[in-house]
Amino acid sequence: MAAIQVFPNNPFEENTYILYDETNECVIIDPGMYTAPEQNAVVNFIKDNALKPVGLLNTHCHIDHVLGNKLVFDLYGLKPQFHHGELEVLEAVVAYAPQFGLYYEPSPVPDEFLSEEGWITFGNAALQLIFCPGHSPAHLCFYDEKANQLIGGDVLFRGSIGRTDLPGGNHEQLLANIREKLFTLPDDCVVYPGHGPETTIGFEKQYNPFFS
Repeated sequence: MAAIQVFPNNPFEENTYILYDETNECVIIDPGMYTAPEQNAVVNFIKDNALKPVGLLNTHCHIDHVLGNKLVFDLYGLKPQFHHGELEVLEAVVAYAPQFGLYYEPSPVPDEFLSEEGWITFGNAALQLIFCPGHSPAHLCFYDEKANQLIGGDVLFRGSIGRTDLPGGNHEQLLANIREKLFTLPDDCVVYPGHGPETTIGFEKQYNPFFS
């Protein structure tokens, strides 16, 4: 069963995740490392636990989720994997990073893009792809059925949802995807969002004000 480690990173307080299992293979999801201490925390965790990074995944390609893509590529030779519909979002980061006063090393582009459904495997673990646009045009969530945990990106937060006022955002689409694709997961499924604390599907179905 895959274990999970979270690292809050960058001025947007984005959650970077490392998933790993007993084989010591791991995937890095949404690397937002920006400062040297943030970079060192992730790299040292991988080294101290003798992990072998075999995948770099982006739920979507807003700036706060891709700031560390180039570092991961330089250190581990991994190009990001994400849905093709996010490529334009990634390419736009170069232009708007300076508006936030951020230095951005352009991310590599995927050799292969992820589809709207299917599986990603590493070690003995498997992540199901769940296509959830609305916050961004081609957002993916990653569901580990065995561990009953969801890496949700910026779709569903504890008591909130992702913003939909950015290019490619669609409020009604986001709400529909959460209802139809996430709220059908088990109530005790733990959701690890792109920002803030984890939550559960059951808690959000009952208490999230966007669905009351």
